[in-house]
Amino acid sequence: MVEEETFEKGEAGSSHVYPVQAGTLHKGDYVMLKGHPCKLVEITTSKTGKHGHAKASIMGVDIFTSKKYEDSCPTSHNIEAPFVTRKDYQVAGIGSDEFVMLIKEDGSTREDLKFGNTEEEQQMMEKVRDLVDNGKDVVVGVLTAMGQEKIIDFKEMS
Repeated sequence: MVEEETFEKGEAGSSHVYPVQAGTLHKGDYVMLKGHPCKLVEITTSKTGKHGHAKASIMGVDIFTSKKYEDSCPTSHNIEAPFVTRKDYQVAGIGSDEFVMLIKEDGSTREDLKFGNTEEEQQMMEKVRDLVDNGKDVVVGVLTAMGQEKIIDFKEMS
């Protein structure tokens, strides 16, 4: 009697990060620092030491919380970098609960994003709300990384 093998169905989800050599990083690149997706604001390299590796000192700002993180590693080693995407959505309105109604490319809507809590983000929300309330077409930029999303900017369409 032959037993039939069964295989569990796995998720088709891919990793949120990919490896990149520390020596190839530049200001403005995205990397994972202490487990947080960050945009590089400063990177310096030291000379080769007695053990044969030049070190990279990396400073970045978390793309979701704006908190600064620092790390260092040999330039020949790999460091994780997050897959970061940016999408633009037209704004249909902002509810009283501060959820933003966004129109996707296919015409459907989503209402699962809010502006952040910083003073700057709250000011951005008020500007967008004023423009939309006055009949203007507004597009917001949404940054996605590590399964998180954040509204990062806006522009008025003419």
